[in-house]
Amino acid sequence: MASKVSCLYVLTVVCWASALWYLSITRPTSSYTGHRQLNSISIARKNVSFGNIRTRPINPHSFDFLINEPNKCEKSVPFLVILISTTHKEFDARQAIRETWGDENNFKGIKIATLFLLGKNTDPVLNQMVEQESQIFHDIIVEDFIDSYHNLTLKTLMGMRWVATFCSKAKYVMKTDSDIFVNMDNLIYKLLKPNTKPRRRYFTGYVINGGPIRDVRSKWYMPRDLYPDSNYPPFCSGTGYIFSADVAELIYKTSLHTRLLHLEDVYVGLCLRKLGIHPFQNSGFNHWKMAYSLCRYRRVITVHQITPEEMHRIWNDMSSKKHLRC
Repeated sequence: MASKVSCLYVLTVVCWASALWYLSITRPTSSYTGHRQLNSISIARKNVSFGNIRTRPINPHSFDFLINEPNKCEKSVPFLVILISTTHKEFDARQAIRETWGDENNFKGIKIATLFLLGKNTDPVLNQMVEQESQIFHDIIVEDFIDSYHNLTLKTLMGMRWVATFCSKAKYVMKTDSDIFVNMDNLIYKLLKPNTKPRRRYFTGYVINGGPIRDVRSKWYMPRDLYPDSNYPPFCSGTGYIFSADVAELIYKTSLHTRLLHLEDVYVGLCLRKLGIHPFQNSGFNHWKMAYSLCRYRRVITVHQITPEEMHRIWNDMSSKKHLRC
């Protein structure tokens, strides 16, 4: 069985490399115009119901799962579900996470479920490659919205929907990105503490208190017609945050009646404000690049802008030098 998986993995890597080389030469990068096109997608969709919602949803999130892992939590309930936002071409990043901090077998006796979140690509070749990757690793979920920067909110809501539908008894959930290094020892043992009673209505990360950027040249531009207020509610940087699993369903249900915003972390903050849940600041969550040193990385939970090569190097160094004191 191991040799079969190994051969499939090698074949997948070769296919990925060939496909990406071909796409980079012959095809332009696809783009998506953003939130104003969300309502123009005409696809057969299916609703998931959570209780009796009396008012008509303004943001129904009625997308079908194109790839799903509905049985991932059936055999045993995870202590932690990790939801990783990624794109189709980031195979190397996904594989680096599978082989380092995202390995579901890192902690004996502590069940971890790792899932990569994707939308649908406009290029059928990339969609096919992700389908093949899913058949090998069984850790990918995809819905039928267009995968783009402006649809990151849909991607996160897909993860919330998945937890609420297929893994509601999990204790905690982490949402993060594919260029993040996570110090799992600090996350599991210092923050979440498996031997203590699980929290409820809990949300923590790097809390940001800010307001909308009105400069159209900015990546984080927010038009006044979408968000007229001068301040955002407190929100956690989308590079990495942790919440108790009960919050997944609460946010998903709240989102059905909350006007969609393309800034994912801001939007989650809006839903939290409606729910009366205040995110806690945790200095261990970093949303910037941080030069590597063994002692420095031992003190944090997340670090941003880490390449697949750096991820392997950091993980191997920290794993092999656990006996060293700082």
